[in-house]
Amino acid sequence: MNKHFDDAKYYLKRAGETAKAGVSEELEPLRERINELIDREEEEPEPGRFDEVRRDLKELQAKAEGETREAIADARKRIDNYRGERGDA
Repeated sequence: MNKHFDDAKYYLKRAGETAKAGVSEELEPLRERINELIDREEEEPEPGRFDEVRRDLKELQAKAEGETREAIADARKRIDNYRGERGDA
């Protein structure tokens, strides 16, 4: 390769490294601020409130399961009555 191209390649490489260092230096305060925001610990919800919500959800689940069982039992009874009336039993 021609000596001039070698020199140009060297200086382009140095210019790129210098530009990269400058950009990194300019962005350092922003990087620090972002890291502070990311690392900031989120406040835990009140333990009592969390337990209360969990308890409410379990109650709703139990109620829904009970209503479902009742609906299934009622549907079976109606089907049996219908079959009994038709004489299909």
